[in-house]
Formats: sequence, C-alpha cells, structure tokens
Amino acid sequence: MRQDLHDQIVSEGTVVSSFPLDELGPDGTVPGPTGEAGDLDAGIERAVEGLLAHQKTDGHFCFELEADATIPSEYVLLLHYLGEEDREIEAKIGNYLRRIQADHGGWPLFTDGAFDMSASVKAYFALKMIGDDPDAAHMRRAREAILAHGGAARSNVFTRILLALYGAIPWRGVPVMPVEIMLLPRWFPIHLSKISYWARTVIVPLLVLQTLKPRARNLRGIGIGELFTTPPEEVRDWPKGPHQVAPWSQIFGGIDKVLQRIEGGFPKGSRERAIRKAVEFVDKRLNGEDGLGAIYPAMANAVMMYDVLGLPADDPRVVTARKAIEGLLVVREDEAYCQPCVSPVWDTALSSHALLEAGGAAESRAKAGLDWLKPRQELDHKGDWADIKPDVRPGGWAFQYANPDYPDLDDTAVVAMAMDRVAAKGEDGGAYAEPVARAAEWVGGLQSKNGGWAAFDADNTYEYLNNIPFADHGALLDPPTADVTARCISMFAQLGETRETSPRLARAIDHLLSGQEQDGSWYGRWGMNYIYGTWSALSALNAAGIEPEHPAMRKASGWLKAIQNEDGGWGEGGESYAMDYAGYRPAPSTASQTGWALIALMAAGQVDDPAVARGIAYLQATQGEDGLWEERRYTAVGFPRVFYLRYHGYPKFFPLWAMARYRNLKRGNSRHVSYGM
Repeated sequence: MRQDLHDQIVSEGTVVSSFPLDELGPDGTVPGPTGEAGDLDAGIERAVEGLLAHQKTDGHFCFELEADATIPSEYVLLLHYLGEEDREIEAKIGNYLRRIQADHGGWPLFTDGAFDMSASVKAYFALKMIGDDPDAAHMRRAREAILAHGGAARSNVFTRILLALYGAIPWRGVPVMPVEIMLLPRWFPIHLSKISYWARTVIVPLLVLQTLKPRARNLRGIGIGELFTTPPEEVRDWPKGPHQVAPWSQIFGGIDKVLQRIEGGFPKGSRERAIRKAVEFVDKRLNGEDGLGAIYPAMANAVMMYDVLGLPADDPRVVTARKAIEGLLVVREDEAYCQPCVSPVWDTALSSHALLEAGGAAESRAKAGLDWLKPRQELDHKGDWADIKPDVRPGGWAFQYANPDYPDLDDTAVVAMAMDRVAAKGEDGGAYAEPVARAAEWVGGLQSKNGGWAAFDADNTYEYLNNIPFADHGALLDPPTADVTARCISMFAQLGETRETSPRLARAIDHLLSGQEQDGSWYGRWGMNYIYGTWSALSALNAAGIEPEHPAMRKASGWLKAIQNEDGGWGEGGESYAMDYAGYRPAPSTASQTGWALIALMAAGQVDDPAVARGIAYLQATQGEDGLWEERRYTAVGFPRVFYLRYHGYPKFFPLWAMARYRNLKRGNSRHVSYGM
C-alpha cells in the first residue's frame, strides 16, 4: 500500500514533499498530529507561508482564474473585429493556445476533456488570425478534428454569432433576438428580469449587434471556410442545445422562424427607442474599469456595441470599457491568456477561512484580508436583484473588485462567516457586527419561495426560457442551487439561528435535504461537482445541528468514502455534468477536491475514520517544497457542459484548511466542527 501510493504520486509527476511515506501507518494512515514523523504542524506552517506569499500588501488575495481556449481566442478576434492588432500579446496568446491543444486535435473545455466544437473553432480562427499557417501540423490536426465532428456549422449560438459578425456564416444561422425585447413589459413571458445577471449583461449589448448586424473590419481578410463540411450559406439545420426538448423547443423554434422572416420589418421608431434603452442599460452599469457585469463576454459586447453606434475610440465610455478588458489579461514571458473575470473577494474570503483555521499568527493576516473586504460591502446601491425584491436593503459583496449591480449570495455568506469567526473570539467584534448583520439581512431577503438561494437573484426559475433557441447553453437562468443554499444555511446557523427558532432556516434545510441524490451526494452548480455539492451540504447540515447519525449525513459520508481514490485523494471531472450522468465517474485526485471531501467528512463526524487519515496523508505526500500544491485539472464550473473554470487559488487554501481542521479536531476536546464551513 505505502509503496503503491508513492509510485502513483511519482508517476503522475506530482512534487513529493518531505513527508516520509514509509512512516505511514497501516492502510496509509498518517501519524497523529503530535507525532514526530511527517509533522503535520510543519506541513501546515509551510502551507500558511506559501499562501501568505500571495497576499497583497493591502491584505487581499487575487489568484488567476483560467477558463478554456474560448476567452483568449475571443480577445484576439475582438482586436481584429475592431481593426486592431497587438503582435506581442497575440504571439503570446498563440503560444498558450498551441500548448493547450489536446491530443485529439481540438480544444477541450477542461484539462484532458473531450473535443469541443466551439472552443476548437474559435481557437483555430484566432491562431489563423495571429498568423499561423493553415498547413502547419497543429492547424491540420485541428481542422481534421473539426471536420470529423461535423464542421463549424455545429458550433453553439455564441460562436455562430461571432462567425456572423465576421461574415463567416449568414445571420439566419443565429436565432433572432430583436432589440425590441428591451421594450417588453415585465409581465411578458420574456423579460430581462426573468433571466440571470450574466445573461442580462451579455444579451443587452448583443441585441444591438444582432439588430444592426455589423461586419468585423478584419483587415487581414482571414476566413475559415475550410472548417465547414457544407458551404455556410447552404446550411439549413443549425443545432440546438441537448437540453432543449419538445414541446417548448418546438414552440420557440417556430417563433424564431417567424422572426427570421419579419425581423427586418420592425417599425423604425420602436427600433430606435429600443436601441436607446439598451445603450442606457449598458451606460448605467458600465462599472468603471471593472467592466459591464465584471465578466469578459459582456465587456466585449459593450465595446462592439459602442463601435457599431459610431462612438469614437476616445469616448470616455469606450476608453473605460477597453481598460476593463485589458485588466483581465495574464501576461507572462512567453504566454498570455485572458481571464473571464477576476475573483478577489472570493479568494480573500476563502483564504481568510483557511488562515483562521490554521490559527496563531496567521489569524492576524486573515483579519487583514477581512479589513480589506469590509468597505467593499454594498450598503447603499440596489442592484438588479431589487427588481424582484425591492423592499430589501442592500448588504452583499460581489465576486470581483467592484460589481455593485450584481453582488452574490455565495460570496456574502462566506465573508460574513469569516468575520463572525473573528468577532466570536472577542477581537474587534464590534467592527464586524454591522457588516455581518447587514449581510444576513440581505441574504435572508433574497431567499426564494422554495426555501433555497440562488447566486444573484431570487425566484429566477422560468425554466421554459432555457428552451429558446438562443439558450442552447442551458444557463439562461439563476435558480436556487444546493451549494449556494447550503452556504446560506451555514451562515445563518453559525450566527445562531436554529431550525426550531428560524422558519427561514427550517425551510432551507428541508429544501436542501430534498435535493440529496439517491447515492447520497448533492449536485454542485459552481464547483466540480458532486464532491463540491456534498461538501457544501454536509457543512451546512452540521452547522444547523443535524447529527452525524442522521440518514442523510450517513449516506453522504458513505458516498464520499466509497469514491475515495486508491492514492487517498478525491477527484471528479467535468464529465460529471453530462446529460446521461448515471453515477460517479472516477477521476484523478486533486488537492482542492480532496480538501472539500475531507472538510465534508469531518463535518459529518468522521474525523477518526481511516478515510480521513488517508486523505490527509495524500495532501502531505503531494505538498510541494513551497508549501503549496500543483493542480492542472479544472475543479469549478461557470456553465455546466459549456464553460469550466480553473481557480488557481483553490489548491492553495483548501488543502491547508483541511489539514488545519484535522489537526484542530484531533487535538481538541470535541470532534464537532463548530463553524458553518
């Protein structure tokens, strides 16, 4: 067992720390936290030092947030859409795109993933725009893979819109989204308030583009006709999303066919009024240099919208929007890529939890992070969430540096729990009392009718809208999810609410329990996947006073132990979001997912189980000399089946958190986790 563990770790190319594997106990268990061999304290101390090396001078953390080939490719294509070029950055992005090309010839959505048509088409187009020879070996392999999978006409809607803007396909290959949507009343089945924040900010400027149908400048005259199996102008059958089924898909498909015929005949007056309203929407939410919605697709669409409307490059709005995009670039000596957004609030809050768990001198550095977070709470501005909940006072935190129209429930709950941990120790408790109270008030006010919580809005559950042709990504909505609901339960429970004294908490617990899968797990909307959801749920149920003997707790902890890998870690891939998912699919262990599983098991009262000891041993054995962990696999998700994320901070704070909690529980007088996370 011990030698097998060592061989597997080495064969996967993982840096092995100074922890002596020959000192492992039976079945790979790690010595007690006070043992001389592989001192857990030393590992935690090195992990703290490694994490703190990334803390900014003002106390906050902000790690890279990497997606797939899509966003860097779109950045290159945006430059050439505007008739610009940046040969230095483009060359570095080209190096990045070539490096992440998969053995199957195309580009996947996550590490070691399957071929993805849209990512591959955009990457090929970007590389050709950068100047790569179509006859180069990597371009031939990409082209052959794209053609073998049906050609570029099989791309998703967002990719087809980009191709239409470049004239690569006719506009009838894109579902009609008339800008007059801006004029519809709230009671109408389709309205901006009925879709998610991310869809709202992306769609509004896109409505103007789809209406005016501009053409990319494309000064190099680059095309990708070679990626089509049938000439684009002859294609009649454009794909829809795998989730789109009758009767809604047929109804909306019929409506789209009608709109395709009449779209050009809308009255000029109402069209101009709708365009003005779309521009007003964007102007109002431009969000300075943090950008519209603080996400790349919305920012890029805003820039193109301003361009087609004739705004000069020195218009303050254009300048601001362009700076927001440039702020997303990660530029290294030989490579560069564009992030989909940045995550400073999330990174700082979670790092603070890990440092608080580590204790000692690390606590003061955690407090520095919380002090940085405190003034970033939105206390005055009511964002789009107030369309549904107008009587609720603001009090949330956003994910990014600034995004006042779109704070989120998940970040807010995590920040509030970290602040409460500090306040509970009597250290500047008064300084955090008001921020925590306002956070709880806002989160409570955005509880959905079914008892759960979504990420940004309440009751955003108009499921029929995911069947409109435009929504082939299946993520037009922001409904309550198990992971966010769990986080909000954790917060309220940590703040002292109980099922008996709090009706909202009781409803939330019932909602969470009702979402448990047959195998005992919970679906993870924002982290990959059932490991993430189960960590969130078990932490919440424990905080809410659900005992380890409860059937839901036993079943969930049993599932986690059953899927533990032979090396002692846990892993799960993006394949777990497949439409035909029928149960856990084994995947290589990762440090962050192992951290989630360990924290979950300890919340379920399993700290003394050998599975936990093996998991801790895995983390110690794979800890690098810098105290941190390498993690090339993606462990988070933006849109299931469409867009995945690699948080570079996850392997830096989650393993530390798990190791420190293990030590604290083993040394404490109680095996009970007393915090919401």
